[in-house]
Amino acid sequence: MQIQWYPGHMTKTKRMLASQLGVVDVVIELLDARLPLSSKNPDIDELAVNKQRLLVLNKADLADKAVTAQWEAHFRRLGFFTLALDSTQRASVKPLAARVQEIMRPKTERMLSRGRISAPIRAMVVGIPNVGKSTFINQLAGRASAATADRPGVTRGRQWIKVRDMQARGNVLDAADFDLMDTPGVLWPKFEDPQVGLRLAVTGAVNDLILDRITLAEHLINMLLEINPVAIVARYRVTTDMQGTAKTARQILEEIGESRGFKMKGGVIDLERAAVTLLDEYRAAKLGRISLESPPELAR
Repeated sequence: MQIQWYPGHMTKTKRMLASQLGVVDVVIELLDARLPLSSKNPDIDELAVNKQRLLVLNKADLADKAVTAQWEAHFRRLGFFTLALDSTQRASVKPLAARVQEIMRPKTERMLSRGRISAPIRAMVVGIPNVGKSTFINQLAGRASAATADRPGVTRGRQWIKVRDMQARGNVLDAADFDLMDTPGVLWPKFEDPQVGLRLAVTGAVNDLILDRITLAEHLINMLLEINPVAIVARYRVTTDMQGTAKTARQILEEIGESRGFKMKGGVIDLERAAVTLLDEYRAAKLGRISLESPPELAR
């Protein structure tokens, strides 16, 4: 399955990002912790080459904790600041303020040494569709500032959001002001590696409506068989071999439909329903916390 999905508005979004980078101090790029490399837009590296960078591994609650720690170490070796979190939980997002202050401390100290008043930090939040940017910003702002939905392509234009973060430090209340620019999710025009497109598709970064979900579910089954076959066996009570011969992904999908009682007229297995169920349950971590990628130096 060769997946290429690049709606016309994404070209406009890329131009907007480039034009606005000059007014921001930090670029916060959200990645999907289950597939940090595949969800990292290479265009952002090119656009933000001279900016401070913070990579947020979002949806860390859905990913293998040990693998996420390996990814953080990998990106730090490349010179990025990192933070793994679950943007649906306010407590998980709270350390972000301190991390941004750490990144900006050299600039802030230079300004103060010259007698200038430190201005609010301006940060641009970027990432691919459905990586959780709007939920992340709403947690920081403490209110529903950005539109959210469990599908790609909800945020349509840039919007500045004021964040006031108050933290007690000893007997002093330290106030950190942030101006956050939320931006629409943007992919890049072509996935050179077809596996990148498939990984993005199974996590929902590419709109399901343009895909054959049965074939996509079969690809997910093949990924799980390679990474964590126990998860799919335990969840659906299926077997992965038949008389010593490995089953095909289609056979396993049929067993999933059978185990859930997804039958159509005449007793035919409803493969579409089985596929949707598998994709939804993987995305909700009902099969467990499963990462689809390891750092290149540790790849399986």
